[in-house]
Amino acid sequence: MAVINLNLTAATRIGLNLLALLGIAVALYLGESIFVPLTIAVLLAAILWPVAQWLNRRRIPWSISCMLAVGILIIVFGVITLGFVLSVPKMLQGLPRPNDYTAQLQYYEQFRKQVIRVSPVEVESVFPEDAERSRLFIYVRDSINSPFMTNLLLKLGGYLKNWIIEFVLIMFILLFLLMEGRMLTQRIVEIFGPSQEAQDKALAALDKMVKSVRTYLVWRTVVNVGLGLVLGVVYQSAGLEHPWTWALLAVVLCYIPYIGTILAGMPPVLDAFVNLSPWYALGILIFYIVIVTFEGYFIVPWVMGRGMDLNATTVMLACLFWDLVWGTPGLFLAMPLMAALKAVCESVPGWGPFANLMGTDEAPAPIQTSPKGPSPSENGEKTLLIDPERTAVMDNSVPDRTALMDEPGSIGKAGTGGA
Repeated sequence: MAVINLNLTAATRIGLNLLALLGIAVALYLGESIFVPLTIAVLLAAILWPVAQWLNRRRIPWSISCMLAVGILIIVFGVITLGFVLSVPKMLQGLPRPNDYTAQLQYYEQFRKQVIRVSPVEVESVFPEDAERSRLFIYVRDSINSPFMTNLLLKLGGYLKNWIIEFVLIMFILLFLLMEGRMLTQRIVEIFGPSQEAQDKALAALDKMVKSVRTYLVWRTVVNVGLGLVLGVVYQSAGLEHPWTWALLAVVLCYIPYIGTILAGMPPVLDAFVNLSPWYALGILIFYIVIVTFEGYFIVPWVMGRGMDLNATTVMLACLFWDLVWGTPGLFLAMPLMAALKAVCESVPGWGPFANLMGTDEAPAPIQTSPKGPSPSENGEKTLLIDPERTAVMDNSVPDRTALMDEPGSIGKAGTGGA
């Protein structure tokens, strides 16, 4: 049988790898309607698997345990959706009606006074005393009175309908993944070959990936709920018009790193600025910055551990990539997917540098070279290379293969390690 030697250069290999990554990105983009529900279902299955196991240990049949776990999830999502749906009419009631010109003028005057109180520069050009001279007022009034609001509500209704359909699809996929989880896991492991060693490594890598995703999602949910409760209590004590709506919004948006945190802090500040005073708005802003900073730099690293540490560059690039590929759902899925990818890189031999690239650990100190002098080949001496964490001894003589095989922890041991 003839053996074909392609003799690929380093540049060719890099080009092929880039083309493969581009092909994967295009496939993910074109298959969004398939991959997004499947990915969400897999992530939810990683969370609900221990719940189903706990119910099964209480002598509940496995299929019923899976249905109960999915039912609990549906109730939680129903409560969150109901909270947002009920808050929309209340927020609309606080806004001036499209056909009430007097109320619109009063709202404009109130907002203008608040801006003048805190603005260090002249704002007459943007907020003149006569509302009809304000381009901002005219634009907002025309938008409210035109079919823009009607079209917006229709789009929101269509988005809600599509979300419900996709939610039902995700729940069915999730139920099947839970019920057939053991069988699917075994089939996935068998793909990596008949060797027991290869299957054990694949199973260990899969287990590490699932645990990383589960750790992130569970603790991220716990932290977000705690953050929402604290924010809701403070917002209500401050007298905001919609305290718990903004708190619930923070619970949801804080799954998106950085961007979601910033977006969740804007509505309560604007609420305090319009309905209370600029100083209340400043206080709300300072409190929000302090609480999310404490949560991001102390609480999250403490509960999730070092394994979930991703540097800011990796997080931002991941958000940009998944937003480009899957849009808004990609922003919510970016961190769990990066957690899974990092776990895979840590488990596959030779991929460790990619995991280090995504992490926040400091790079190891460079190996110190010996000062200039006689080369080791001239005197046959050993050169000691000192590193703060490891010490290696290099000998100029060619080692004996038999000695390497007999030495504990050398090739024989390395061959059994890995994922």
